[in-house]
Amino acid sequence: MDFLGTPPVHDRTAWLAESLRGAVADGRLAGDSRLPATRVLAAELGLSRGVVVEAYQRLTDEGLLSGRTGAGTRVTARPTHDPDRPGGVTPEVLRLPQQPHPGIDLDLSPGLPDLSAFPRAAWLRAERAVLGAVTGADLGYGDPRGNPRLRAELAVWLGRHRGLRAGAGDIIVVSGVAQAIALLCQTLRARGVTAWGIEDPGSRGARDELLHWGVQPVAVPVDAEGLRVGELTATDLRVALLTPAHQFPTGVVLSPRRRAELLRWSGLVVEDDYDAEHRYDRAPVAALQASAPERVAYLGSVSKSLAPGMRLGWLVAPRELRDELVAAKHASDLGNPALPQLVLARLLATGDHDRHLRTVRRRQRRHRDALVAALRENLPAARVEGVAAGLHVLVTLPGPADDADLAAEIATAGVRVQPLSWHRQVPGPPGLVLGYAAQPPDRLYEAARRIGRVCR
Repeated sequence: MDFLGTPPVHDRTAWLAESLRGAVADGRLAGDSRLPATRVLAAELGLSRGVVVEAYQRLTDEGLLSGRTGAGTRVTARPTHDPDRPGGVTPEVLRLPQQPHPGIDLDLSPGLPDLSAFPRAAWLRAERAVLGAVTGADLGYGDPRGNPRLRAELAVWLGRHRGLRAGAGDIIVVSGVAQAIALLCQTLRARGVTAWGIEDPGSRGARDELLHWGVQPVAVPVDAEGLRVGELTATDLRVALLTPAHQFPTGVVLSPRRRAELLRWSGLVVEDDYDAEHRYDRAPVAALQASAPERVAYLGSVSKSLAPGMRLGWLVAPRELRDELVAAKHASDLGNPALPQLVLARLLATGDHDRHLRTVRRRQRRHRDALVAALRENLPAARVEGVAAGLHVLVTLPGPADDADLAAEIATAGVRVQPLSWHRQVPGPPGLVLGYAAQPPDRLYEAARRIGRVCR
């Protein structure tokens, strides 16, 4: 592999991973090419075998390589030539997020999961098993609440992992959290509810969706203990949308005192448990729904655990709203596709989903550790928050700054980040929201290096 050149003195693993990545991207390593054994390549380049093993593993994590006993390590990406793109390789081939405009090669948007980690083999096994046993009734117009098998498995899984108090009859299968919010907006608007309290800072996407459905988002401040519940209870609001287990984007957990205060409030809490599966340095925080199932609507999905393209989620709502929500779901789409529901049910029943989550947590811990270490090295004056869980961190810098301008300047260095001000309704301290799930450790280091250069 003469095209690799001479290894540098420092950070040889990152150099080798980047060199091989580039060779796949420009076609020098074609799809299904077999790479040299790690011992062979290490000897050829004068590297330790551990460096080559780690580089291969990084690219395997990205989905660019695959390794099997007896078959060696092979390139899984197949370059597709496109004369309008430099190098002739589409983002889909490399299994990286699409780049909306030229110049961005490192996307640290906080909503991006690690799509290369999708459990293809487990999903395929489950799908074959499902197709071997599926009946005509399974493929017809089903219950708009979702397939009974999936709802039964979800009731057990959510009870075990999140402490939910819900049976199969309490669950509505939806096309992600976005549809759950849409159904709640429509149902509650019909009851005269035209405003919801939302966290500030809080999810820009959720705020935009409320506005789309004719619901006014009313900002309620967030501090180090989470939502300032006293300011919510002082209003006449009847609904509040929260991320209490891992607040987006600050990463704080709603404190026990605030949880108790919130549960004494008479309104409806819409609990978005958007990344409950990803916990690293602390025990998971139980869902609010477990303490007040008749006053909490619980939302979750597989978007951060499997892939957002699966469009599978769940809504567990108070019984008094359920019939209206099911009617709205039926009017919207008659129910979710049957086969993905049955496949997910099997993954839950066999334990394959839990095994996948354990693997993903280990990978994301490595990603998080790499980004935090790189930020400490390249931005020593920065404060990095929200690191104990989730798939993103919040970075704040000393002194005044316009974080939108800073994010735009960082974009000129090829790195996409989100300014904290995007997620605010009321002005507040600036910051940057950085996602780490979709990039391997060496690319996260490179992103931090570029951010540091811009900030200096």
